[in-house]
Amino acid sequence: MAESKRIIVSLPDSLLKEVDAVVGLEKKNRSEFIREAMKLYIRERKKMEIREQLKKGYIEMANLNLALAEHSLIEDTLSFGSYEGKLAEGE
Repeated sequence: MAESKRIIVSLPDSLLKEVDAVVGLEKKNRSEFIREAMKLYIRERKKMEIREQLKKGYIEMANLNLALAEHSLIEDTLSFGSYEGKLAEGE
């Protein structure tokens, strides 16, 4: 493991009791538990950031797709009108 730094963390008694209960069940010490909890938190936070970026991208793509579909509908309608006009002229 990389060089470790000692830090001081203040916890409410109730949370410390919960941590100690999990530590006891998993046969770990508090430091291991806190390291793992911090890694898990950072990993989950990164996942949330990626999800938000994906969500933003999907919304942008949806707006682009809508604009393209609307543009295509207008073009199709104009083309159809022109086609109908040419057919009417031929009669």
